[in-house]
Amino acid sequence: MYDFIEGNIVKLTPANTVIKCNGIGYFVNISVYTYEKLKINENASLFIHQVISEDSHIFFGFFTEKEREVFRQLISVSGVGANTARVLLSSLSEDAIINAIIRKDAPLLQSVKGIGPKAAQRIILELHDKIAKSVSGIESYQGGTSNAFEEALQALIALGFVRNNAEKALIAVNKEFGNGISTEKLVKEAFRYL
Repeated sequence: MYDFIEGNIVKLTPANTVIKCNGIGYFVNISVYTYEKLKINENASLFIHQVISEDSHIFFGFFTEKEREVFRQLISVSGVGANTARVLLSSLSEDAIINAIIRKDAPLLQSVKGIGPKAAQRIILELHDKIAKSVSGIESYQGGTSNAFEEALQALIALGFVRNNAEKALIAVNKEFGNGISTEKLVKEAFRYL
């Protein structure tokens, strides 16, 4: 089993990259989040998850171990394959996915293309209890950030915005600025996405 690959980026698209390591080019599927992080580098170090089937060996690469752990949790759910998990991680940050599972927010998961009501409920049902134990840093996400997130969400709803659109805007702001952002800044920056 491979843990990580480090080398020069030969090719990079939002869906995949080729990393040259010791004269070999490794084709690695990536999320949009990882793509954004790799865009500014010539070299890459990606945490790897390998999927082996009868006719192929496929690499999925992640910029952080936490993203890989969320990916592994998602593919442990029956009916959620590696590509579906990658689409989820391309549409929502790993923190947003964790938060949605903990809050049992099926509509947020359903907002991702390819995730229907049954898949969203299955993800929540199968991962709600175990994801809190296995994903590092989840306690800190549930702390100050989720309070700021919730306050900002309630403020946007009070201003007349639809809950689903407000959540998407706030998640985009969290992706851009990180988890330490205040409620006031969350609301202010969310207007750019609404």
